[in-house]
Amino acid sequence: MKSWPVQDAKARFSELLKTCLEEGPQVVTKRGTDAAVLVPFGEWHRLQAANRPTMKELLLAASPRGVLQGPERGRLERRSPRKVT
Repeated sequence: MKSWPVQDAKARFSELLKTCLEEGPQVVTKRGTDAAVLVPFGEWHRLQAANRPTMKELLLAASPRGVLQGPERGRLERRSPRKVT
């Protein structure tokens, strides 16, 4: 992976993009520290799909992934039943 200072990345973005598409991910640095990575879209999409759990993994998980919030019981007003005519 090639490293690009942010000033060079801004000034030569077309070259940065071309290098990314031909050689793979490119690192952009800010003040000498890694700040961002430019990745081809196909690889980004692949990484996102690999990071998403499958339905089977969600169902077999030991702990829940979230909490469902329903209305509090007993606080809703009840309507009287309609008369059938």
